[in-house]
Amino acid sequence: MSAAVVQGRETVAEDTLDVADQAVISYQKEFLFSQGTSGHRQLRLVHQALSRLREGSFGECVHCGEEIGAKRLDAVPWTPYCIACKEKMEKGELEDPARAA
Repeated sequence: MSAAVVQGRETVAEDTLDVADQAVISYQKEFLFSQGTSGHRQLRLVHQALSRLREGSFGECVHCGEEIGAKRLDAVPWTPYCIACKEKMEKGELEDPARAA
């Protein structure tokens, strides 16, 4: 069965639901979309980390060039930033290029 047919049937089925059921379905779709988006971002970060590993720059902050601490790499091995730069980004003191893209 084609995706268009399935989507059409889902749309018709959703039109017959009450408002509460439609809200639940809408929330579920939004949640699944956000999970997919988050997964794609993490996968991109892993690929970038593998590239840095091949280039010999893995473990260096891509912003300041300082060494990323071992504990941080243990917790988030694909991180491109040292803890100091990441904290500055979270405070809005530094722009995260990955978020701007």
